[in-house]
Amino acid sequence: MRHHGAHDKDEAIVTFLLSVMPIVWPWLVLISAQLMVLTRRTGIGLSLLVLFLSIASATGLMSPMAIAAVAFGLVGASLLPHLKGWPAVAGHLLLILWCLVMGAHLLPGFENLKILDQVQAGTGSASFTLHLNLDKPMVFFAVLLAWPGMLRGNTQIKRTALLAGLLLLPGLFLLGLSFGAVQPEFTVPPWWLVFALSNLFLTCLTEEAFFRGYLQSAISSRFGAVGGVIAASLLFGLAHVAGGPALVVFASILGLACGLGYYATRRLWVPVMMHFGFNLTHLFLFTYPGPL
Repeated sequence: MRHHGAHDKDEAIVTFLLSVMPIVWPWLVLISAQLMVLTRRTGIGLSLLVLFLSIASATGLMSPMAIAAVAFGLVGASLLPHLKGWPAVAGHLLLILWCLVMGAHLLPGFENLKILDQVQAGTGSASFTLHLNLDKPMVFFAVLLAWPGMLRGNTQIKRTALLAGLLLLPGLFLLGLSFGAVQPEFTVPPWWLVFALSNLFLTCLTEEAFFRGYLQSAISSRFGAVGGVIAASLLFGLAHVAGGPALVVFASILGLACGLGYYATRRLWVPVMMHFGFNLTHLFLFTYPGPL
């Protein structure tokens, strides 16, 4: 017989999902597009992306300027594999700038939905706000068009590198505990499933495609695997500079772990699941995003 507390939690989760479904359903189309592209059903994925952009335009989630910016980035990215020499270098630098603008939400015209507003994962956790982004996920499609080889896995897995990356993840929690960046706290908030879908597809998949699949691969092709892993990890850490120096260090270590996972397998889903597993463990077992 199940405990009443567990039953109440299940009801709270279902109630929350039913309450948000009328406003979050367009993102399910976007996630479906991501899944299709990730599994190399590119034609279906891009068709679903066009459908999503049409829905976003019709419902006012994206302005005409935002749609034009997305189209500019995607079309430009699709041309990059055909360029050589300095035009290719300039094109990739322009794409990186476009990705940074999208990822940092600097372009107006995207109505990123505030789905959680100053909520707490547990009584000892700091409050945080969660948006379902429209601009940042466009980076995923752009970098896949620009660097389609990121989905080609290694024929033989480099097990030592993969193990080292996996061991860094619990080590990072131990480091966070020792510095007081997190504290143990077991909790399953009613909104965890929406958090998980958003974190997996709109955050982890996009960030790993950009930093590991694209930047790490591009840097490695010029400066070797070690240079690619280290540079992409440091850039990933610097992307979190708004959270302070400590977060830059923690994010760099997480980037190193995910970078090793991608280097070892050349399968994008590996660093994505490492990143997502770390974040979900953080939510369930520790104060999230940090202690009060």
